[in-house]
Amino acid sequence: MKLGELASRLGAELRGDPNLEITGVKGIEEAGPSEITFVANPKYTALARNTHAAAIIVEPEFQEIAAATIRIKNPYHAFSRALGLFYQPPSYAPGIHPTAVIDPTAEIGPEAHIGAYSVVGPNVRIGSHATLLPHVVLYPGVQVGDYFFAHAHSVVRENCVLGDHVTLENGVIIGADGFGFSKNDAGQWEKIPQSGPVRIGNRVDVQANATIDRATVGATEIGDGTKVDNLVQVGHGSRVGNDSLICAQTGLAGSSIIGNNVILAGQVGIAGHCTVGDGVILTAQSAVSHDVPPGKMISGSPGFDNRVWLRAVTIFQRLPELLKRLDRLEKTVAKQVAASEAAPPNEETGK
Repeated sequence: MKLGELASRLGAELRGDPNLEITGVKGIEEAGPSEITFVANPKYTALARNTHAAAIIVEPEFQEIAAATIRIKNPYHAFSRALGLFYQPPSYAPGIHPTAVIDPTAEIGPEAHIGAYSVVGPNVRIGSHATLLPHVVLYPGVQVGDYFFAHAHSVVRENCVLGDHVTLENGVIIGADGFGFSKNDAGQWEKIPQSGPVRIGNRVDVQANATIDRATVGATEIGDGTKVDNLVQVGHGSRVGNDSLICAQTGLAGSSIIGNNVILAGQVGIAGHCTVGDGVILTAQSAVSHDVPPGKMISGSPGFDNRVWLRAVTIFQRLPELLKRLDRLEKTVAKQVAASEAAPPNEETGK
């Protein structure tokens, strides 16, 4: 593809030779003379001056450099779009593999691909252009929308409802039983029935080996546009709003409520029945056991305001030095007190 055509398709301003032939997309340190790259983080600005790439996707105000530049407001997203022009994932032709097991009451939309050894249970409804790769299982009563894409070994349990353009990566479990048990009179744990389904909105991606549990009563809900990373646990009866990011190894205990446009970074923990407001950011390995108002950035475990946490971490790193200074100060004061007590009395006062 010519560089000029690429810039046009991205809706960007080109400064450079429009006839350069572009063959691919790579990172700024790996890109060669027929490839493009991008700079969205200022710390990579110096690398842009020495890159071997044919062109760099940058913000409109980016400095002039030797390489050609494609200037656009959101270079990271433009890079993603450019990548999609050069790399296409495998496509799967419509059809049902002869080893798939499909209940006669199931409704399969047009142009669906049902892979080998997939199982589609009774009263399942699948929208148009769906793709089920090998060993996917849809339990009875499941409903999935148009352009559903389920990678191998993902499972959707009974009566769960998924919207359009939902993608499940390998090993995802939607609607497994929530972790609900109560003690009987003999002190033994008995399982609480988990009767409520999972309801997932449109444009939701759930990454590999994540689990979203069904509810005891009501439903577990994931809003439109939310992205759930690998190894995330969403507890029963939780509700997650629209366009939120839940990063790897995060855990939401039961009945957690997460607002819109929330970012939960890696290994975040949310205690049960807590509410996290819209626009909140919880940084990596932070944990909260209390409600968080909208717009806050929280760090630490237990979590508190990020700005205070940053100051506390700085002080924490200085604790050995401060302890030595305190020890020296205590010894100096002790010597002064001892010297004062040992001094002869003043003849005028008798003290």
